[in-house]
Amino acid sequence: MAAEPEILEELRRLRARVPQLTGALAASVDGLVLAHDTPGVEAESLAALTATALGVSVRMTDVTGQGDLRELLVRGVHGYVATYAAGRTAVLTLLAEDRVNVGRLHLEGRRAGARIGELVDAEATARGAGRTPARAARPAAAPRPAPPATPPAAASARTRPPLVPRTTGTAPGAGAPTATET
Repeated sequence: MAAEPEILEELRRLRARVPQLTGALAASVDGLVLAHDTPGVEAESLAALTATALGVSVRMTDVTGQGDLRELLVRGVHGYVATYAAGRTAVLTLLAEDRVNVGRLHLEGRRAGARIGELVDAEATARGAGRTPARAARPAAAPRPAPPATPPAAASARTRPPLVPRTTGTAPGAGAPTATET
């Protein structure tokens, strides 16, 4: 990949801006390493785990109606693992110490993810203008089968924003929040 040196340089600049970072990895959503600066961590394993976590997270945002996945944050006893969308086909995963300023981590991670996304997307466009990638960047963006026909009251309830209690309606139980709406 021609963009790999530029991606690696972005990872190094990111680690310089956030000294509490202990590792940075750019990977495809399929779990292939694009570039990494992860001393002491096997990059291929981290990329594969990132792809797995991404799949579950994308499904979770889809099921809950939260839209496309933007980021994922996991906190362990010794620090954080943060994953950010990076364009259409890549993700940025950052490893940080427990004492990191999480706001700064998000700010810098989002910026770097956007820059890496630009590099990866430009490379993909240059390689095959007009060709569709083998796998979509986000499974939630793939076309969905048409839902089964439902009564009008149930259909309107499904289109409401999640976690908003219903106060009116004709469906049984309308007006009382369900377990998923509290």
